Amino acid sequence: MRNHFLQLLIWAVIFTSVSCSTSVPKEEEYNSPISIIPEPVSLEQGKGALIINENTKLLFAKDDEEAQKIAESFADQFSAASGISLAVEESAEGKVEGGILFSVNENLDVPEEGYELKVDDAGVSIVGKDHAGLFYGMQTLKQLLPPAIESTEKVEGEKWLVPLVSIQDYPRYKWRGLHLDVSRHFSTVDFVKKYIDNMAMHKLNTFHWHLTDDQGWRIEIKKYPKLTEIGAYRDETLVGHAGSTEFDGKRYGGFYTQEEIKEVVAYAQERHITVVPEIELPGHATAAVASYPELGVTGNRPKVVTEWGVFLDIYGVQDETFEFLQDVLTEVMELFPSKYIHIGGDEAWKDQWKASAEVQEKIKELGLKDEHELQSWFITRIEQFVNSKGRQIIGWDEILEGGLAPNAAVMSWRGEEGGIAAAKEKHNVVMTPGGYVYFDHYQGDPQFEPLQISGYTTLERVYSYDPTPEVLSPEEQKYILGAQANVWSEYLPTSEMVEYVVFPRLAALSEVLWTPLENKDWEAFKEKIPNQLKRYDYRGINYSKSIYYVTYDVEDKAGTEKLVVSLKNQFGLSKMYYTTDGSEPTKESSLYEGPLYLDEGTTLKAVAIQDGEPMSKVTEITVEKPKEEEK
Repeated sequence: MRNHFLQLLIWAVIFTSVSCSTSVPKEEEYNSPISIIPEPVSLEQGKGALIINENTKLLFAKDDEEAQKIAESFADQFSAASGISLAVEESAEGKVEGGILFSVNENLDVPEEGYELKVDDAGVSIVGKDHAGLFYGMQTLKQLLPPAIESTEKVEGEKWLVPLVSIQDYPRYKWRGLHLDVSRHFSTVDFVKKYIDNMAMHKLNTFHWHLTDDQGWRIEIKKYPKLTEIGAYRDETLVGHAGSTEFDGKRYGGFYTQEEIKEVVAYAQERHITVVPEIELPGHATAAVASYPELGVTGNRPKVVTEWGVFLDIYGVQDETFEFLQDVLTEVMELFPSKYIHIGGDEAWKDQWKASAEVQEKIKELGLKDEHELQSWFITRIEQFVNSKGRQIIGWDEILEGGLAPNAAVMSWRGEEGGIAAAKEKHNVVMTPGGYVYFDHYQGDPQFEPLQISGYTTLERVYSYDPTPEVLSPEEQKYILGAQANVWSEYLPTSEMVEYVVFPRLAALSEVLWTPLENKDWEAFKEKIPNQLKRYDYRGINYSKSIYYVTYDVEDKAGTEKLVVSLKNQFGLSKMYYTTDGSEPTKESSLYEGPLYLDEGTTLKAVAIQDGEPMSKVTEITVEKPKEEEK
């Protein structure tokens, strides 16, 4: 009896020591492919995987509060998805000790924002060059886990496996940006935070917040309350494209209080994202002039614009206007600690300047040649003020016209020419050409997409972009800070629509901005997309499935009375099923194996199916002869 009691005691001690251990059990048979977006600089996969369970501890280096916060954020995410609470503890000696260690080593042999991540029998170690690098290493750790790690609710039956790997990683560019226009359509604070979270997932680090425009002024300025009392609201909103005569008849608007701005900026900082505010000048000023007509040229009070396009109201060049802009920028700079303040500078129509005797007299007084040089003088005067506060301006490439302000950085949107010219003049440049990274452009066949402005920018086209022009010398290329995608919101009235145009194209942009050029591979990227879309599903992102839509080429070929219809999709999925009798296609329908010969007027429906599941919605056309210009 006594021996039996001793045996039970021994087993209890053994069980207690095992259950309290920080060791991470190993699964030898694991050899699944790894899917990380953006693709790391260097990745070696071993055989097997470690299992994260309730015994795994998250460790952080002694006295490193920032590393502790990063470990805790991982613990929160893991707990939400798994239902398992992981202990977060200080590691006195900075050792892995069989758990997951978060630490920083300034002497790590990688550039800023870089990290090393190792998973082996000893556990998991993430070492950042700095805390941003450690944060990005944590993002990679999440991508090594199953997509269910992104869930906000407990996922049953999931094995939380981390493959054995050795990763060294760092970004290609310093400026990895995403823009959001909240002037045409307003976004709530909660959505902006979600937007920032999704940026962090993709290792982006700059959020360009477009806060003022003709259709709305969105930031509280204490000294000028009418900016939000009047300028933040318009009487109604255009329905459809610019030029339409239909309006919704509903008052629309909103703005962020300064406390809300501070909240968003702090939230972004915790995710190592810099928020760059944009205050448009001298054009796109209607909402401001509607609030304070004396700021403009004519003295008349316009209405806050209710439609889309570019409008005539522009700031005047009187001292009172500059006093106003300096006051506004002072409050803005108190809210945003970013190095750069975006001052717009684009699409400033000069009609009111040309028609104003006072403005023309100012041009003569200053000895300027024309209105373009006046705009350059205007921008330079603003720059001098911003520089006096220890900041720098960045503006759209129109600020090159009439001469570039001495210390200005340029955001090149009308192609790359402006960026190339600025880099040759030794000015910093952010590339954002409309043909590659304007996410308000269609990403699929427009007949199957929600209304957008125009253009056609597929996932593959975004992926193909290289922000560093070959025409620049190696020395000039150093002025290319990076790139960003722009999200103009004329046709994005809801947060769901914003997400629809951003995702999955943001995944492509992330590899453009982070991954070394030699590591980029479109076919390999395509293989990772299904896994990425699963992550989006768990995060509740309303992403587009345009890459899977079946689209149609119709030809009127000589020698046949039928029209020849070819089916295709962006991802080249081979299993496309179709019907011609008006019914919904399923995997039991006809499999597309080559061009179809159909009568004009036939209703053709099709869908791509993989592993027995439809990959997107069914698309449909009525077969018609192509118009002459389409041939």
